[in-house]
Amino acid sequence: MAEVFVAKISEFPDGDRRLVRAGPADIGVFHHDGAFYAYSNTCLHSGGPACEGIMIPKVVDVIGEDRVYQGQVFSDEMHFVCPWHGWEYDLKTGECAGDRKKKLRQYQTLVRDGNLYVMA
Repeated sequence: MAEVFVAKISEFPDGDRRLVRAGPADIGVFHHDGAFYAYSNTCLHSGGPACEGIMIPKVVDVIGEDRVYQGQVFSDEMHFVCPWHGWEYDLKTGECAGDRKKKLRQYQTLVRDGNLYVMA
């Protein structure tokens, strides 16, 4: 596997993302809560740019003890959304929110000498 340079850590703020090319692969790299996550930028639905849409916390329905709908809240689980058709992916796992059996290809990240690399 080759190491692909992503960014200097000092120039990659928390909450940001970068796109890198490793041979024929486009890879989205996210910096969230001090951790780095890297996934294939090809949506499992129609091949859209999965890593280029908005990031949003997972929306959870709140159901009361009487089984009556109480509204919605944001959870701690962060998602990113493919801008073509709205498929959501879990930032920490790459799993599709609508079908957890489907998962984007994940790439290993490496921090060395103040730089971030993706193993591709």
